[in-house]
Amino acid sequence: MTGKDHWERVYSTKPTEQLGWYKTHLQVSLDWIKKLRLATNAPIIDVGAGQSTLIDDLLRAGYQSVTVLDISEKALCAVKTRLGKDAERVSWLAGDVTSVPLPANRYELWHDRAVFHFLTVPEQRQRYRDTLQASLKPDGHLIIGTFALEAPPTCSGLPVQRYSPELLENTLGPAFVLKHQQHELHVTPGGLEQMYLFCHFQKSANGG
Repeated sequence: MTGKDHWERVYSTKPTEQLGWYKTHLQVSLDWIKKLRLATNAPIIDVGAGQSTLIDDLLRAGYQSVTVLDISEKALCAVKTRLGKDAERVSWLAGDVTSVPLPANRYELWHDRAVFHFLTVPEQRQRYRDTLQASLKPDGHLIIGTFALEAPPTCSGLPVQRYSPELLENTLGPAFVLKHQQHELHVTPGGLEQMYLFCHFQKSANGG
C-alpha cells in the first residue's frame, strides 16, 4: 500500500472527529500565526492539512492567499464541502509534499502539523527540506508540529520520527533559525496521550 493509499483509506473509514490527531482548533498554531502579524494577503501554505479546521480559522481571520496541500484527495474534498462557497477563496493542491512542485520563493508562512514526523527515511526528509527551502521566502516563517521524544513511536499505524527541538533544528539545517518551541499534550479521541513538539523557525534572510 502506498502512502497515498493509506491516507485515502484513513479518510474514507473514519469520521473527522474520530481521527487520532483531531482538534477542534489548532490553537497553538493560530496563536503563533497571530503573533507574526502577517499581512492579510501574505501567501500561506498549510502542508498535510488533512481535514483540520486551520483553513476555516485563517479565512475567518481575513487571510486571502492560502494554499492547502494534502496527499489525500478525499480529505481535501471533505474540507471543500465543509467550507462551501468559501472553498473558492483557497488554492488546493493534492499531492505528496516530497514530490509536488511548488513555486519558488512564494510563501511567507509554511505550516505543518504532523507531516514531517512521518518521513522516516533520510531521502524523504531531504526532499521535504529542498521543497521547503525553495518555496519559502527569505525571512519566511515555518511553524511545524511533530511528535516529541516522549510520544508513541507510531501514529495511524505508521512509524514516526520523534524530535527534540535540537534534533529538529539539526535536521532542518542552518537555513532555519529556531525562534520558539513549545510542547503540547494531545489526547486522541480514543484516550491515547501524544506529546507534540511545536517549533517556530525563521528562514535566514539570505535563503541559507
